[in-house]
Parts: sequence; structure tokens; C-alpha cells
Amino acid sequence: MATVSSYFWGKVKSVKKIASLLFVGLLMVLLVACGGKQNESLSVVKTPLTRSESLLHTVVQLSIYHENQEEAMDEAVSYIKEMESLLSTNLEGADVYRINQAAGKEAVKVDERTFEVIETAIDMSKESQGLFDISIGAVSNLWKIGDEDARKPSDEEIKAALPFINYKDITLDKEKKTVFIKEGMTLELGAISKGYIADKVRELFASKGITTAIINLGGNVVVMGDSPTTQNGWNVGVQDPDQVRGSTVGSVPGTHDSVVTSGIYERYLEVDGVKYHHILDPKTGYPVENDISGVTVFSKTSIQGDAFSTTLFLLGVEKGLDFINQIDGVEAVFIDKEQGVHLSDGLKESFELTNEEYHLVNE
Repeated sequence: MATVSSYFWGKVKSVKKIASLLFVGLLMVLLVACGGKQNESLSVVKTPLTRSESLLHTVVQLSIYHENQEEAMDEAVSYIKEMESLLSTNLEGADVYRINQAAGKEAVKVDERTFEVIETAIDMSKESQGLFDISIGAVSNLWKIGDEDARKPSDEEIKAALPFINYKDITLDKEKKTVFIKEGMTLELGAISKGYIADKVRELFASKGITTAIINLGGNVVVMGDSPTTQNGWNVGVQDPDQVRGSTVGSVPGTHDSVVTSGIYERYLEVDGVKYHHILDPKTGYPVENDISGVTVFSKTSIQGDAFSTTLFLLGVEKGLDFINQIDGVEAVFIDKEQGVHLSDGLKESFELTNEEYHLVNE
């Protein structure tokens, strides 16, 4: 039986009212505006101020549905760039880079935001019983899937790296804000950083009085308020894992603030006709092998979505459904490799299948 802590996973009140439209893929999310009530603090416009940047190893797109918000947009982009400079594993001087370089030698003092991300990631690792583990870098650095120098490591290399994947060997000093990892370990925050940053950008926008916006960090999407163009709200369409971005399997109307997707089609390495995707199993060091081709998580926070999407992918459809159905306020759509669509309990009445090549398994 899954355990859920109030610290991280949280208990979110179940939502039954329909109020949103939003198409989600892994690297790009197609967003279609529809309508609803608006906060009167700032007037809402139908044509948003939009900014696209290549950041966080993906395309970041921010849309604000209010006039004269260039300053808020600039602050958000600057914040994302600053966080990338702290959490990067490759940028010399970045907090995570310095932690990895000092492995086994000394504790490294980091920015309090970096410390918060790592502290939260360790809690996520505990709750998932190690299925999610930010020390996966010991093997992800061997594969380098998504990079130009990606390769398939030997069985011997992977076997040698496995002992260095263990979140329990990360030592934090909360008072000093220092992080120490054992020699041979490598931290990799890619599976949590976008969720953390997306939630913080939402907080920044809210502090400026912004009520209606879309924050799209690749596979992490956060929506604020209701769509300004019609009365139907936002709508969420789940990416077809076998087609180009924009093709969908079905749609989910709802009021969840965050949508996060994980799938084997986002990044992969092909060797001798075999595709190796980027989601690695910390127990084996190899890409996860199960019945899932994609999973989309609907939740209140993006960092929740990050944690659940990775964990559910590693659990597989059956165990993943059992797990997610015990969590209040969080829902998921699983797509299996046989074009089957599996829904968590809270989506069975609202999910609409729109692709004839797919079929519902558990209506």
C-alpha cells in the first residue's frame, strides 16, 4: 500500500467542476484558450503577451493574458535563467556542478533555492521508495540520452555505477545549507527542476496581480485562472505517443492547475534498430521496460506532477493505477504500448477519447 506524507504529496480536495482546455505533449504543449470568470484586479485580454525561450533543455513558453506585463515577463525569464544556472550539471560554477565535482571530498554550500530543491527531491525519493532518485546521474551520465554524445554503455559500466545510486547517501546540513555526496555519486535534478521552477513562476506572477496565464516548460504546464475567450474553460488533450506533437488521444476538461507528462517518445537513443528512452530505472541502470508508452498527471502543483509522473512510469500501469487512486486531488492517464488508455478513478466520467486508433481499457 502506498504511503503519502502531508509534507510533499499533500492532500488536495477532489475537484469535480469542469473548467479548462489544454493540449499537452512532452516537449511542446499546444494550448487552446476557451473562457470563464476573471479576477477584477487586472483586466484580462484575449491575445496574450507571449515569450518563447530555449531554456532547461526544452522550449519554454510563457503567456500572460493581461496588458502591460512586460516587466513581469522579464522577471520570470530572468528567474528561469538564474535557476538553470544554479541547477545545471554542466555549467561550471553552478551549485549542482560544484556538488558533483566535490563528491567524496567536502560539503558544498549552495543557494537556499538549490537546497530546497534537493531537500524536496529527497522527500520524493523516500515516498517513492527509491523509484525516483536524484542520484541517478551515476548512470544517466553514461547514457547521455538527449545529448550529441549519447551512447549505449556496456553492462560492466552500468553494473559498476549502480552502487552510487542511493539518495540515502546524500547528506544535508539545513543550518549551513550544505550538500555532501559520496565519492562516485552524481546528482541529476532534471526530473524535478522544471516542476519547482514552474510553481515558482506562478508565485511570481501572482505576486504581480496576474490571474490568467499559461506557464509551459516543455512537459510541465501550469495554468492560472480561466481562459479569456469562451465560456468552456481550459481543456486538456493528452499527446499521442506514436505521432508528432499536437496529435492527441483524448481530452480531459478540468480545473487542475498543473499537467505533467512523461513518455518514452520524448528523448531516446537508437542503436542497431533498438530505441533506448531516457527514463532510467535506478535499480537496473537501464531504460524502464514495462507496458507504458506515456503517462500524464493532473495535479495542483507541478512539482507534484514531476514526482508522480516519474514514479508512475516506473511502477507500470497496474501498480501505477493502484498507487494514484489512493492520492486525493491527483489524477493520471496511462497510455500503454498496445494503444490502450487507462484512467484513474477521477477521470472516468470526464475523459473523452478522440483518437480511433486508441481504446479505453478501464471505462
